[in-house]
Amino acid sequence: MIVSTRGRYALRVMIDIAEHPNEPYIPLKSIAARQGISEKYLESIVKSLTKADVLEGLRGVHPAVDKVLRYRTLTKLRSTYCEGLLKAITADGRIHSSFNQTETRTGRISSTEPNLQNIPVRTPLGREFRRFFIAKEGNVLVDADYSQIELRVLAHVANDTQMQEDFRLGRDIHTMTAARVFDMPEDLVTPQMRSRAKAVNFGIVYGIGAFSLSKDIGVSRREAEDYIHDYLRNYKGVADYMERVVEEAKKNGYVETLFGRRRYLPELASSNFNMRAFGERVARNMPIQGTAADIIKIAMVHVRNRLKAEKLDAKLILQVHDELIVECPEAESDTVKKILEEEMANAVQLSVPMLAEAGSGKSWYKAKG
Repeated sequence: MIVSTRGRYALRVMIDIAEHPNEPYIPLKSIAARQGISEKYLESIVKSLTKADVLEGLRGVHPAVDKVLRYRTLTKLRSTYCEGLLKAITADGRIHSSFNQTETRTGRISSTEPNLQNIPVRTPLGREFRRFFIAKEGNVLVDADYSQIELRVLAHVANDTQMQEDFRLGRDIHTMTAARVFDMPEDLVTPQMRSRAKAVNFGIVYGIGAFSLSKDIGVSRREAEDYIHDYLRNYKGVADYMERVVEEAKKNGYVETLFGRRRYLPELASSNFNMRAFGERVARNMPIQGTAADIIKIAMVHVRNRLKAEKLDAKLILQVHDELIVECPEAESDTVKKILEEEMANAVQLSVPMLAEAGSGKSWYKAKG
């Protein structure tokens, strides 16, 4: 790996930071003097160090980088989730969030004050925070989430017969994608291959380009381009959809979900190339992510009505994108799991099955499994 001059200076600054992580301020003047650079240049370096992607790009170059990243992670978890959530606990011992129907462009429900949809789940340490959320005495939490909802919506919307067949037969979609992209039997697909195929699968939904994909999976831009090309060659329905939906958006001025909810895209008529490219990515993504958002809302209504119809004490208390959480008496746990799985699976009929898996436990962590 080649590190630029700016990168070398940044590393030296990070070594200072790592050695004195709790200093109230960085002595720019003294550091600048030691490094033989101007304070103005040092200020620009320090600003860049607040960007996670800059630090991630330097991971492994020097032990100081890992220390700074670790420190940033821990301070973020402490300030946002430990101290922040403690302040939000009300007199009844609960945290009450506000849910907004019209804040996001995709149609997803958002959560604010505090944001309970942003509890970290990507790392083992972050997932530990779900242990903080528990059911009241005598109750349990039941958690159910959709299995790969956006990819299933993509298979339906794009009418991709290969992807539809995989879902109907219950195949592992990421393993099958890896087998096709890397042109090998599925039983020879390695965990790394599957992981990269997974990144391509979900990246396609978000209109990802080769540059972003290369950064996500740690390969060259050329390799990322080859992955995307081979993916679209194997999933012709998806490839056709990607072109068709953009052309229709340019013609109509908008895209829409399966349920007719529209997003207008004036960006497609912009004279600015970057703005037009953004509009094209949104045109490809919104019908997929927006339809998934519509489906979970339909499922929420069905679940609530079913719980009421069966005269249960269970209450739907939280939605996190494709996940629903219900609090109920322990005796109702099995019934609630069955209701969640059935109502979520049957919220809409697509060309592929919609699957939801439910679990239960005293805490959100245990319910999630």
